[in-house]
Amino acid sequence: MTLTSRVSVFAALITTGIVVTCAPLRVEAQTAPSPAAPFEMKAVKAATPPVIDGKVDDAEWQAAPAVGDFVQFEPRRGDRATVRTEARVLYDAAHLYVAFRVWDPEPLTAQLTQRDAELFSDDAVGFSLDSFLDRRTGYFFVTNPLGTQWDGRIADDGRQTDSAWDAPWRVAVQRLADGWSAEFAIPLSSIKYAAGKDRTWGINFVQTRRRSLEVASWAGPLDAEGRVSQSGRLTGLDVDAPARRHQVIPYGLARVQEGAASEWQAGVDVRYALTPKTSVYATVNPDFATVEADEEEVNLTRFEVSLPEKRQFFLEGQELFNQRIRTFYSRRISEIEAGGKVLGKEGPWTIALLNAESEPLSSSGGRGNYTVGRLQRDVSGRSAVAAMVTNRRLEGVDQGAVSLDTNLFFTKTLGMTAQVVKSFGLFSHGTEGFFVRPAYDSPTGHFHVRYTHLGERLGDNLNAIGQVQDDNRREVDSAIEKTIWVRSGIFERVKYDSNYNVYWSQQKELRSWQIDQSAEVEFRNRWSAEVKYTEEFKRYEKDFRNRQVGVELGYNTREYQSVSAGYEFGRNFDADYRLWTAQASYKVTPQLSVEYSLERLDLSPDPDQDSTWIHVIRANQFFTKDLFLRVFYQTNSAIDRRNLQALFVWRYLPPFGTLQVAYQRGTAPFGQPSDQGHTLFLKATTVF
Repeated sequence: MTLTSRVSVFAALITTGIVVTCAPLRVEAQTAPSPAAPFEMKAVKAATPPVIDGKVDDAEWQAAPAVGDFVQFEPRRGDRATVRTEARVLYDAAHLYVAFRVWDPEPLTAQLTQRDAELFSDDAVGFSLDSFLDRRTGYFFVTNPLGTQWDGRIADDGRQTDSAWDAPWRVAVQRLADGWSAEFAIPLSSIKYAAGKDRTWGINFVQTRRRSLEVASWAGPLDAEGRVSQSGRLTGLDVDAPARRHQVIPYGLARVQEGAASEWQAGVDVRYALTPKTSVYATVNPDFATVEADEEEVNLTRFEVSLPEKRQFFLEGQELFNQRIRTFYSRRISEIEAGGKVLGKEGPWTIALLNAESEPLSSSGGRGNYTVGRLQRDVSGRSAVAAMVTNRRLEGVDQGAVSLDTNLFFTKTLGMTAQVVKSFGLFSHGTEGFFVRPAYDSPTGHFHVRYTHLGERLGDNLNAIGQVQDDNRREVDSAIEKTIWVRSGIFERVKYDSNYNVYWSQQKELRSWQIDQSAEVEFRNRWSAEVKYTEEFKRYEKDFRNRQVGVELGYNTREYQSVSAGYEFGRNFDADYRLWTAQASYKVTPQLSVEYSLERLDLSPDPDQDSTWIHVIRANQFFTKDLFLRVFYQTNSAIDRRNLQALFVWRYLPPFGTLQVAYQRGTAPFGQPSDQGHTLFLKATTVF
């Protein structure tokens, strides 16, 4: 399972509880639960802050009521959790404190030490906070028995999640003879929230047990994935605006590169909380030099690859800009000289503004200015509508788009997303786009139908700041997914996916149809197997009939170690192809982990010499969770790419106050040959 899918599952699992719906085909109305709601707990103000050492049986926690009776989401939805878990909450003027106690007589699974790792691959505990009680947005915080930290943001009632978001917070754990315990301390200055007297926040607690693939939550059972609206309630909070409103993160960087003059630079990132709900951000000369290179991959399509954002300036609030018709794609912006943004929520309104000045983007040496604005309105409980404007100004020419989008919930399982876009710039005709997508989501199934209209010049305008991989289409798409958990026998889980897609040009010429089918089984002995099949028609300079057949076999110990191998063959744009893939993860020592992946593509005929070997190796050596060495190496034989990066980090004020020593060789833009000589970086960052 990919990181994205695990994050979306995480958002689903930690935000379950009670929901009140209206009649079918009406948007769900917000109705306050009765005072006797089963998933409600009273907030208790701490007389003295608890010592964050992982010990929960101290007298300091006795005033905080415990909640338990966790209910499974997987594998046996609605059943009681296999092991007993309790959670407690305290708070004071500066922090929210959460404690867990897990009783588990069996050996614990805990292997992951890297911050923001997929902690659901270990035993873990965590919680979500709906700090506005808007039933749609929130934060999550998770740890495992090693004290590893995983945090992120949730938006659109779980349809959007962002685990790249980081905040300073503390956690400590204790392993016990009959289980384990954990204590969290979340600074209120790290989050946005509704301040005042007698406040209520949404909250839910989750516990995972990796050996049995079990995920259980306090407020449950889950009705559909990602629902902040089903959280429990934390009542009686008396919280003021945090005394500390600012965060200043300056850095200094020195670089020595083979064949180039030595140089140094400095920059700063600043955050200031105007209110507990709204903050402004500014950056001057931010550094992206030590960000891990984009991982090479085989691309069998003719469309541009979408690359993930890794740069710190764009990560805060990134989930607000994620649209299906992507009018803002932050990777369009190269190195930033200066930038700023405003993120906030006041009542039912959410606002996001971003402006950045880039280095020269064109051969004529012009400078680009990028502006993005989004205004969102919560409606009828957990639904929302929003307007968004994006623009790039380069050499006096504006290009971008104006769009409206909505995320609607009709019942617990029925909803709809939709968007309308009008682009502007070099072209005035064929610049419109829209889609509508009703969907059904249950705990183990999904179905949707989508119709999309993209004008033939939409991308020519919009792609200056957004990303439309292919326009000039009228498209119909449908998909169905079903997961079946088997209670006994050799099978533990069976999953089936099916997708159908067809589109025509705006001139009503058939351009493509595609059928995807896949079936995956996970055996109780921890082996897994997947079979997939794709049949498609593509019309470009001529008609193509492509076909793909693939199989994959894997083994996962459920304790980090895993191995898988796959083979795919078929026809792709007048060439026969074979694709071999392999992946392995291994824990050499409790502190040293190694991951390896392989892609081998063989095309016949291959006039452009696109056949390739791609190797990717990652190694992480953790001396402590805040003192570590990372090594990243990748090759792509088709483009003569050999990229090596090594990064030694000491986080003395985690997560932002760091000392880093980095080595790079062969770093280049995605899909380009290596062009960097031996380079050494020394970087220092602190926090005020």
